[in-house]
Amino acid sequence: MSTVSTTENLASDLKPSGSAAAQVKPCCVCKDEKAARDECMLFSNSNDPQADCQSMVQKYRNCMKGYGFDMK
Repeated sequence: MSTVSTTENLASDLKPSGSAAAQVKPCCVCKDEKAARDECMLFSNSNDPQADCQSMVQKYRNCMKGYGFDMK
């Protein structure tokens, strides 16, 4: 039996479900994704950090969406 671990399947095991998800605060979830996004934006050498860090922003949005927060 293979036990391959990725950040996606590890994080999914930690996400609360049902009524517990409603009690989660946005400041307390997706901390790693948020830190990576912020670091990319702050320390990018690009003239357009927003375009350069789009993949990090998308990972953060997907993570927040997984907790029921709609990021537009």
